[in-house]
Amino acid sequence: MPAHPALVAHSAEFEKSVHSLATGIWGFVGFAASNVYAIEGPEGVAIVDTTESTAAAENILHELRQRTSKPITQILYTHSHRDHISGASVFAENGNPEIIAWHGFSSDIVGGARGPAQAILARTQMQFGFGLSFPDERVNLGLGPGDRPVKGMGAGHLPPNSLIEAPRSRIDLAGRSVEAIHAPGETPDHIMVWLEDLRLLISGDNYYHAFPNLYPIRGSGYRDFDSWADSLDQILALAPDTLAPGHSQPLIGREKIIARVTDYRDLIRYVIDVTRDGLNAGKTPDKIVEEARLPEKLRDKPWLSEFYGRLDWSIRAYASGTVGWFDGNPTNLGRLPACDEAARFVALAGGWDAVLQAAEQSDDPQWALELCDRLSCLKPDAAAPVRRKAAAMRQLADEQINATARNYYLVAAKDIEESLA
Repeated sequence: MPAHPALVAHSAEFEKSVHSLATGIWGFVGFAASNVYAIEGPEGVAIVDTTESTAAAENILHELRQRTSKPITQILYTHSHRDHISGASVFAENGNPEIIAWHGFSSDIVGGARGPAQAILARTQMQFGFGLSFPDERVNLGLGPGDRPVKGMGAGHLPPNSLIEAPRSRIDLAGRSVEAIHAPGETPDHIMVWLEDLRLLISGDNYYHAFPNLYPIRGSGYRDFDSWADSLDQILALAPDTLAPGHSQPLIGREKIIARVTDYRDLIRYVIDVTRDGLNAGKTPDKIVEEARLPEKLRDKPWLSEFYGRLDWSIRAYASGTVGWFDGNPTNLGRLPACDEAARFVALAGGWDAVLQAAEQSDDPQWALELCDRLSCLKPDAAAPVRRKAAAMRQLADEQINATARNYYLVAAKDIEESLA
């Protein structure tokens, strides 16, 4: 079964291209999961973001050198996600450029991050479809091309040596005066680059052509939804004529930019409002997800489609990030162990064979997954439930417009099938 046609069409946002955004300013899209921008000035070239791998950075540097031979004197990180900071050594060209970031810059690459790093790495590989074939399985990443070089993944990071502390700072990039603006979004260390004379804003990941990734299924700390929406208000106040995002194609035209960024902000505010109001009314996150419907003015907007983030994930993330794991239902103050619950459920349903038959005959792949998990809890070595689970995940994958969900389902299905071979 082919991928959802809307997800296939979304790949056009990552068509490999070099955009001349103004004289001496280029945007490199589709070479990697994230975009790179080069700003040429009288003193050299400044690079904004550096991709996720040294191989991708080398390809972009080759393209840049077709356009200018000036030395790269500065590198600026819009934020600390590894897909923006991992090709810096290539752009440094064995020199010693100034490397600029927000003073709260913190990345797992640098070694200072805490938490279950191995679990997050494994889930990251599933989210982005490592090991899947392109284009039949991994259509795109939701925020970048499905086929991009990964040699040197995470290998080229260079630590910042120049930190910005003021919320709005006038800085020099290659001899051009620009403003660095602190604008938290996916990370609290996020900054944007504002070239006021050109009315051009390099916005990092505060906007891209997809539902914002308010919660990544790879796992992360809480992303402050209110701060992200406030950062979008900053973009609207600037009213740029050109918006250069960290992912997807640049936007040209003030009216278009204002319309899309307004929708983006309103979407995040809706998630905040619907979740907060539901919690205040005594509803559980599950109930809020069940009832939530986007306002009509936000429906069917391609730039808000759930190619990357999802409404249900976002609601759960806001609830968890603001009130914690407890959903308010006293039943859930204590839970039966999973396999104890499974044994009781299967017994009530008529026994193991009856539940397996129900899973195999169900037309609902989500229900099939839930039945199979209970069966596997009771008989971990049984092949039939995991085989049915793999088939159900493949069905869910092909129904998805969300790239990360599709990739995760397919990698998990592939792992099961290989284990049974």
